[in-house]
Amino acid sequence: MSVLVFLESADSQIKKSSIEALVYGKHLASQSGGSLLALAVGDVSNLSEAATYGAEKVLHITDARFSQTDAQAYAEAIADAANQNSVNTVVLAKSSLTDSLTAKLASLTQAAAATNVVSLPDYTNGFTVKRSIFTGKAFELLNITSAKKVISIKKNAVEVSPSAGAGEVVAFAPTLSSKAFSIKNISSEKATGEVLLSDAEIVVSGGRGLKGPENWSLITDLAKVLGAATGCSKPVSDLHWRPHHEHVGQTGIKVSPNLYIAIGISGAIQHVAGISSSKVIVAINKDADAPIFKVATYGIVGDAFEVVPKLTAALKAAQ
Repeated sequence: MSVLVFLESADSQIKKSSIEALVYGKHLASQSGGSLLALAVGDVSNLSEAATYGAEKVLHITDARFSQTDAQAYAEAIADAANQNSVNTVVLAKSSLTDSLTAKLASLTQAAAATNVVSLPDYTNGFTVKRSIFTGKAFELLNITSAKKVISIKKNAVEVSPSAGAGEVVAFAPTLSSKAFSIKNISSEKATGEVLLSDAEIVVSGGRGLKGPENWSLITDLAKVLGAATGCSKPVSDLHWRPHHEHVGQTGIKVSPNLYIAIGISGAIQHVAGISSSKVIVAINKDADAPIFKVATYGIVGDAFEVVPKLTAALKAAQ
């Protein structure tokens, strides 16, 4: 089984989630004795890093039209790369882009698709993947019998570890249909911040327990010490204390960090749905009966205005 991994990038660097996809793809290729290929688009300065995680060849598209991130064009390019290299399985890291192209890619390659995959496959009875469903409220075991597969993995689906490959970078010019680039991007607004929620390893979020936007320095000060992204609950964004792109939850951003710290957040089911894939959840709330404690790995019952400054000071001292 030859495997192709689509590498997304940000600020000219391969995203960590795509590195995880490479490790996932290397596992699949190793199981079948196949090869591992990667595909990257645009200005990516660290393509050679893909070899560190097992890629034997990196196909690089430099066509400037791909800066439009048209899902149809991306799907056709990946499908063409898969067909030209006799690839059976394509692996992608879940993102806003891959969410829009996974189904198109599966159709173009005549493959079965599995999205929101959270762990490596089980080969006991064929090829079975575990995927998150109902916005993280349940899991499904999906047995894939199709020879061709498209697998979209969630963040933290696999532990990242180096596995050296040849890592040859070669230019690739895909054959595209007249439908490609039919969508024109009129304008876009990129969320800003020192660390973006979608890529963050640590997220510090606040809720209505902060009492008002004037107290948000409790969140930002702790986040700065930890090198974390900042988030908030839906009521906070609805009240315009914080911008909507920081809203974590079922109708906002779904995050999968290694550490999620919820401060003054009660833990409504919609919020929990957005953080369920986090490895460790720490809750700080003065209400001992707050629902957030039911999903928290660790909980601190106390007033955030007393606990958080002490925690921030202790972390600064430890550094």
